[in-house]
Amino acid sequence: MRNLSAYKGEREAASKALARPASKFSGDRTALLTQLQDALYAGTILTYAQGMAQLRKASKAYAYDLELESIARIWRGGCIIRATLLELIRAAYQAKPDLPNLLLDPALGQAVMARQENLRAVVRAAAEWGIAAPALMGSLGYFDAYRSAWMPANLIQAQRDYFGAHTYERNDAKGTFHTQWEKA
Repeated sequence: MRNLSAYKGEREAASKALARPASKFSGDRTALLTQLQDALYAGTILTYAQGMAQLRKASKAYAYDLELESIARIWRGGCIIRATLLELIRAAYQAKPDLPNLLLDPALGQAVMARQENLRAVVRAAAEWGIAAPALMGSLGYFDAYRSAWMPANLIQAQRDYFGAHTYERNDAKGTFHTQWEKA
């Protein structure tokens, strides 16, 4: 988004050539503001969950010995972030230093669960109105993927099989398969 912001002239031309969807907001403004507030809070927790999980993995892979509780405490005392949410994150890692993901902390996980419908509503509205909201959309995608016991990786396998005959697995039969896609 930061890169796109630099292309103001191109975006102005694109806005004329590539019309936005015609639908507009006609609902309850107060309800929408509550949805936006919840979506932003949930999205922020999800962003921290992703970032802290990456730090945890990097620490393990490269023997950094990072203490995520200390990182949250340092960020909380910094001059840029200072978010109150960091105190909840610090508390989560204080209670369980080996926490694999902030979403597994009862308080933070529940905070996202309680706001997920409003996050979905905002993402849905943004898509319907043609408003770019990549961080919220990405956060929702991460949330749905992280809590999913089954991932649609077989779709990726099917694409790889189509383009390079790499085979794929199926949910309904054991073994690996290859399809003659041009004949199917």
